[in-house]
Amino acid sequence: MQPSENPSGEILEGLDLTVNAGEVHAIMGPSGSGKSTLANTIMGSSRYEVVSGSIHFMGDDVTDWPTDERAKAGMFLGFQRPQAIPGVSVIQFLHQALAARKGIDLSVAELRLVTVGWMRRLGVDSSFIDRQLNEGFSADEKQRHEMLQMAILEPEIAILDETESGIDIDIDIKAIAAQGIREARVDNPNMGLILITNDLRLVDAVTSDDIHIHILIDGRIVASGGRDLAAQLEKNSDNALRTLSIGV
Repeated sequence: MQPSENPSGEILEGLDLTVNAGEVHAIMGPSGSGKSTLANTIMGSSRYEVVSGSIHFMGDDVTDWPTDERAKAGMFLGFQRPQAIPGVSVIQFLHQALAARKGIDLSVAELRLVTVGWMRRLGVDSSFIDRQLNEGFSADEKQRHEMLQMAILEPEIAILDETESGIDIDIDIKAIAAQGIREARVDNPNMGLILITNDLRLVDAVTSDDIHIHILIDGRIVASGGRDLAAQLEKNSDNALRTLSIGV
């Protein structure tokens, strides 16, 4: 939402969302509707302020918790465009992140074995492990690394903000993200999942189980449903989101 459309500066209004263990929720909506703002707010980005309401996680009110504390508690955000960190290798980053998340101080050699195993499952070349984090990575390599992080850290809830966007046009845009999500859920079935996406193919590829779809328009959820809502959107995919917007 542009500031001119809302003089108060509020982007999300009256939004109520509950994600239980093991559930998959998809947040869909037009560009500028507040989808990425929602993802970043849940994760505690300092760019946004919660002026009313609260965010609860595993029984705790985490509204005022900093991002790193939320991550340690088991919240994970997969980015559209992860930043490069020169001088830090993938294995070094994962070693520090796992120690912070679970208090597990695996040796680098032990973590290397675990990581290589996950790389095989996710179709990642093993040489990836010693490269500098996101430095010179292609778009699909960056997203594979996001999936790798999610699998190894085993979060209680993962928020994936359009992880399929930006992937090279000759790559199947849903396959990388869907494979990573499915594999992570095999070992971590109680992980709650919030997918920020407008790709119904990704939603279908992630799970055959029940899903919860929410349509976000101008910072508000205007419709919620399951695969029936997905079918309605797919039937008129070009105009469905905008039609919902007009009808609000």
